[in-house]
Amino acid sequence: MQPDEEIILRYAKEIIIKFIELGRVSPGSFGEQFRNIYWSLKNTLVDARLPKLDEDFSTDDHSEDA
Repeated sequence: MQPDEEIILRYAKEIIIKFIELGRVSPGSFGEQFRNIYWSLKNTLVDARLPKLDEDFSTDDHSEDA
């Protein structure tokens, strides 16, 4: 497991615990809700990194001239 995935899992766990405490998530919907939270966090993280990845890619020398 990559460090980012572990962090996302921890945040998702904290969020789902808060939702359970507030009565917004029941045991019957836990699995679906946890997946939704996890993937929302992961997609947000990936989307936030895309501009940086595009910038890094464009600044690297990718020419085939050796």
